[in-house]
Amino acid sequence: MSSSIFPSWLGGYEVREHIKNPNITVGEHTYYSGYYHDKHFEDHCVRYLLGDHSSRAVWESGIFGDVDKLEIGKYCSIASGAIFMLAGNQGHRHNWISSFPFDVSKFGNKVKSGFERAGDTVIGNDVWIGTECVIMPGVKIGDGAVIGARAVVTKNVAPYAVVVGNPGQEVKKRFSDAEIAMLLEMKWWDWPLQRLQANMDLMCSSDIEPLFERFRHFPSDD
Repeated sequence: MSSSIFPSWLGGYEVREHIKNPNITVGEHTYYSGYYHDKHFEDHCVRYLLGDHSSRAVWESGIFGDVDKLEIGKYCSIASGAIFMLAGNQGHRHNWISSFPFDVSKFGNKVKSGFERAGDTVIGNDVWIGTECVIMPGVKIGDGAVIGARAVVTKNVAPYAVVVGNPGQEVKKRFSDAEIAMLLEMKWWDWPLQRLQANMDLMCSSDIEPLFERFRHFPSDD
């Protein structure tokens, strides 16, 4: 199989360099490897988010007011075909008699809008998102989490949790509670490049405590 966008499944691109929707923000170094779906991240992975090429004029008109946004942190790894569902409930109210989104032009001025925001979908830093998983609207995924292939994530995910299945369930944590606390305090993804380069010997290991000891002695002015 050949791909005009992704020449090989071995590579990807930095997502923020390809974002056009003003309601998407992505941190540096986060990449998408979309070889098997052969579409850009925004075109395949982001669904029902106002401000894309098909809805830009409607969004800019302001008739929807504030809308849910997609925020993705730094150093995330996003596999081919992952889906981020947006647009809240998309106008379908399941607690009403009908979930159908009636149109005023056809059904009259007694129609009420069924739209409800779900809140921004927020992906932390250093999150690994497996192929063809689905992230539902308004979900918050903590730093360092791992989302397994084809998982359906319907609720918030704790930092450094591993989530699999449908519906997505936490099966374990990547590290101990004490190690996770160290990682969250260090926030290595905010370090300048030079500092990361100097500490790659430990970054490429499971030795969290020695890295934390180095962190405690970093100069406070940088």
